[in-house]
Amino acid sequence: MMIPVLCQHPHFVVINKPEGVHFHSQDGQPGLVVQLEAQLGQKLYPVHRLDTPTSGVLLLARSSEAAAELSQAFAEHSMEKRYLALSDSKPKKKQGWVKGHIVKARRGAWKLARQGEGGQASTQFVSTGLGEGMRLYLLRPLSGKTHQIRVTLKSLGAPILGDRLYGGSSSDRTYLHALSLTFTFRTEQHHFVGLPERGEHYLSSQVQDAVRLWLAHPPL
Repeated sequence: MMIPVLCQHPHFVVINKPEGVHFHSQDGQPGLVVQLEAQLGQKLYPVHRLDTPTSGVLLLARSSEAAAELSQAFAEHSMEKRYLALSDSKPKKKQGWVKGHIVKARRGAWKLARQGEGGQASTQFVSTGLGEGMRLYLLRPLSGKTHQIRVTLKSLGAPILGDRLYGGSSSDRTYLHALSLTFTFRTEQHHFVGLPERGEHYLSSQVQDAVRLWLAHPPL
């Protein structure tokens, strides 16, 4: 499988990660980083990651020096990230903020709590109805906690479509996608957008029209 490459900068590579691809190698299967290194014929250095069921914009450094700088930017939350998600459940609210501590739950899942170790997780979001109970979300996490977007929507009573770990309805994929990434690297501003390439609902005209509108007039 060829991994879609959005940009090959002298210091980093930006890809549009397919859903269902493990970040690290496991069970004898090469992970995303190994596959991309083979595809591009060079050593790469991860600076952040996306969950296996999540697709979208992912950044990898081309040197240890660049990796250190980019990792620091993620640690300082200076990377602007936007995610797309779909749910077929009615949320407790349609826009606003979700804040709280993300703590371990059962069976490898996490949950939102009022108290916990480390800083709070903060996520801003807006949404639009698509009919037949379906709703599309645009989310901006201000922190980088484990399963943050998935836990956020679960806490709203609107688990992501296809995300069985958090109670989402069965579907052809988990409908969570990293839409964009904006950051400054060595005084140069960068902005990357990667649209979903798979998923019958993501490819519908309704979703694509909504995404185009959000990209043209960012609500977050």
